[in-house]
Amino acid sequence: MKHDPEHKPALLVSACLLGQPVRYDGASKGLPATLRDTLAAHFRLLVICPEVAGGLPTPRPPAELSGGDGHAVLQQEASVRTASGADVSAAFVAGAQQALQLAQQQHCRLALLKANSPSCGNRQVYSGRFDGQLLAGQGVTAALLSAHGITVYNETQLAQLLPLPD
Repeated sequence: MKHDPEHKPALLVSACLLGQPVRYDGASKGLPATLRDTLAAHFRLLVICPEVAGGLPTPRPPAELSGGDGHAVLQQEASVRTASGADVSAAFVAGAQQALQLAQQQHCRLALLKANSPSCGNRQVYSGRFDGQLLAGQGVTAALLSAHGITVYNETQLAQLLPLPD
């Protein structure tokens, strides 16, 4: 599917998937260069790390959702906490709001976010017990974007987003 370069749809993308070292551990989870090039050929890429946008440093202590998923955090019924118990919910919500604002300003209806992240996970998030277990649910940013009609994919769902070669 060819797009007129002047009218490529916008795609909000997690910065770590484009190779930026913004994850909690100071690393990235960059997609292969060929996939990054394919994304850029089909979309106007809007790059954000919601956690950094929300004011958290890199590196930073790992955080997990506690008491519910991102929807519950947005309703102030759950929180985002580090392993030592520090509540970092406000930064996660602020970053989600910045991601939504960027998407809305750019008329973006699609997002490609990092799977399983407490911000960006669109299907599963870690349990909140720092035990490596995943539970069904969305991270804070994925939840906010979804609630505003933006379709969120993760890096394992690229075939649904792109016409990938066989």
